Parts: sequence; structure tokens; C-alpha cells
Amino acid sequence: MRRLPLAMVVLAGCTTVGPDYKRPEVALPAAYPEPSTAEASAIPANWWTLYKDVTLDELIDAGRKSNADVRLAVARVQEAEGALREARAAIFPEVTASASYARQGVSTLAQPPLPAGIATVRPTYQALISTSYEVDFWGRLSRASEAARANLAANRLGRDVVDITLAGAIAQAYFARRSLDAQIAVLDNSIRVRRDSLDIAKARVDAGLAPELDFYQAQGALSDALVQRRDAARGRSIVDHQLAQLTGRLDLRLAPGELFSLPLVPLPPAGMPSTLLDRRPDIRQAEENLVAVNAQIGIARAALFPTISLTAAAGVQSAEFANLVGGPGAKIWNIGVALAGPIFDGGRRSARVDQAVARREQAVAGYQRAIETGFREVADALVNVQQTGDSETELKARLDAARNALELSTLRYQSGYSPYLEVLDAQRTANDAELAFVRNRQARLAFSVDLMKALGGGWATN
Repeated sequence: MRRLPLAMVVLAGCTTVGPDYKRPEVALPAAYPEPSTAEASAIPANWWTLYKDVTLDELIDAGRKSNADVRLAVARVQEAEGALREARAAIFPEVTASASYARQGVSTLAQPPLPAGIATVRPTYQALISTSYEVDFWGRLSRASEAARANLAANRLGRDVVDITLAGAIAQAYFARRSLDAQIAVLDNSIRVRRDSLDIAKARVDAGLAPELDFYQAQGALSDALVQRRDAARGRSIVDHQLAQLTGRLDLRLAPGELFSLPLVPLPPAGMPSTLLDRRPDIRQAEENLVAVNAQIGIARAALFPTISLTAAAGVQSAEFANLVGGPGAKIWNIGVALAGPIFDGGRRSARVDQAVARREQAVAGYQRAIETGFREVADALVNVQQTGDSETELKARLDAARNALELSTLRYQSGYSPYLEVLDAQRTANDAELAFVRNRQARLAFSVDLMKALGGGWATN
């Protein structure tokens, strides 16, 4: 790297106005309010692989490559990289080269009159190299570079936020798809059972063993199951469209899959400290935004002081092109120092300082809100995962009881010991229990994704 003159370096390092960044204090509990009884488990960055589903892995991989939000975030990072290079380049002198040719006509009637023998048309050839350099006496340029670095870091973290959010959205949509597959399978079985029940009711009515009301009730129950299946199929198509958009694969086609074959991920260790929130990219992004606006205060304050600029130029100038290079008197040069500072601006510059300070306070509030929101999201995800896990045992017991009740009520009706109303009630109860069990497993998987996202993409053990 080209070294700057010692005097310029000394001048540039004299002082830097504006506050240096210091992380704000935000009071948080030492641990989350919902303790876990799970053993400590390290979660990889690609946490979705814990569900051991090849299709899910392929969908998330496709989304991270083709999703429009990801491409937008990448472009923003590239823009911020360019802005940082521009800010860093400002601390170096700017060197420009120019070459010109001009012809000038001079009046013969001007005072004093043009001496005899002097041409009235004067050509001029010139080649010049010039440079200018602003001495960063007050740290304006270094603060601008600091702000650009923070802005680049914030955009990179923003890209990570998009990445985690996208992976979570694809995973939850995929679990919804698998849940609807399972619900449709449940409803197909319910339709089969109700068709059989309709046949039984018809046979008993035809034999004079049951009233005609039983047949109409069985027919109504079958129609209800058919409508439920149609609604589930419609919901599955909508989820497929959502997955197609998220992955950037508008021609996406998914085969039915098994919901309960997906493993459940481990819970974080008990008493997990709240410092894990530092891993969340959105919180770190909010802090980098705070660093950037804090540096902007220094830029605004530096504008209150004079600017010092150094200029220099060297080249050649001649009326004859042949004398432009090598001519003994063709050389020209200049060197100078300029000092410019505000005298009266009606308070505009001080108002800009006040605006920068206010923006920092806004960023501090945004940083605090990001931390508190993250803490709440982790606590919510923990309680949701734990409660849905506890509910699964109870829902399984309810499902087993409903299946047994349906079997017994059907046998009792066939034997003439109970009215058909008991069969209808048992069918509805069994159908609701099957669907509730499936939906709870979907919720349990979806809440585990919420926990991964809330912890910034999983967790690790020391």
C-alpha cells in the first residue's frame, strides 16, 4: 500500500469527534422462565437436517438458492460492500489526469492595444496531473468508514435473518403438508367406516330392524366426512403453492408423506442462560445499526469545524504541441492549502447533530426491543414445545378410547342393543380424536422450528 506523508498521517490522527460506541445495558434474567429437563445437546447450523427428511433438505436448499428474498438480501450485502470500499477510499488522495487543447482569439481593439507581431489567435496545449486531499482532522472520514463497516455487518446479518426465516417457513409449511397428508388418510378411513355403517343401516332398515331415520343419519355422517376431506385437500393444495413460492420452484410437486416418521428434535438444556440471545442475527443486526447511527453523530459534529484540504498539480503547457514535452519552459505547477469553515448557517449543522443523536436513541430503543422480543419468543417456544409434548400422551389415550368406543358401539348397533345415535356419536368422537392427534404432532414440530429460530438457528454446548 502506498504510504501517506508523515505530516498527513499526523494531522489525520489528531482527533475524532463524536461518541465512541458502547453497548447499552439491557437488564434480562439469567435464564428462561420455562426450564427444560432435557440433556444438553449441540444443534448444528443446518438444524433442519435433524428431522432426517431428504425432501425437506432439498426444499430448503432450493429456497436458499432461488428465493427472491434471499437474492434481495444478497444484493443488499453487495451494495453495502461497495459503500464500504467507497468510504475507505476517501482517506486517500484523489489523483486525476487531464489533457486539453484550446484556441483563443484576442481583440485588437482592447486597451492596452495588442503589440505588433503578437498573434491574435493563440493555441494552448496542456497536460496536467492534479491531486486533492482532505485532512481528516476531526475524524469525519474515519467515522464514515466506521458507519459503512457497521452497515455492511448489519446487511450480512440481515441476510442471515432472511436465511433462518426462510428455512423456518419452509420447514413449517412442509410439516403442514405432511399433517394434511395424515389428516386426509384419517378422513379416508373415516369415509370407509361411514360407508360401511351406511350399508349396515340400510340393510337393517330394509329388514325392518331399524327406523328409516338411521339410514338418513348415516348418509349425513358420510357427507360430512366427504366435505372434511375436500377441505383438507384444498388446504394441501394451498400449502403446496406456498412451498412452491418459498423454494422458487413454481412447478413443485410433492408425493404424500408420513408425518409421524419425522423425529422430534432435542430440547435445550435446563437453565439455559439468556446470553444465547447474542446468537440471534436480528439482535446483532439491531446492534450494528446502532453502531452505524452512533458513528453518524461524529460525522454531523465534524461538520461544525473547518475542513482542511491540500491541493497540488503539475504538468506542462505550451502554444506549440512540439514544445509540450521536453520544452525548457513548458512546466507548470501549483500547491496550496485551503481552510473552509462555517461562520453562520442559521443552526443547520447543529440541528443535524441533534437529529443524529435522536436517531441513536431510536436505535437504542430498537436494540432493546429486539432483545426483549427475542427473549419472549424463546420463552414462548419453550412452553409451546413442552406443552404440546405433554398433550400428546393425553391425546393418544383419548384416541385409543375413542377407537374402542366406536368398535363397541358398532357391534352393539349391529346386535340391536343400542340406537344408531351412539354409533354417530362414536364416529364423530373418533374422527375428532384422530385429527386432534395429528394436528398436535404438527404443532409440536412447528413449535420446535419456532424454538430453533428464536435461538438464532439452534444452540450449542460449551
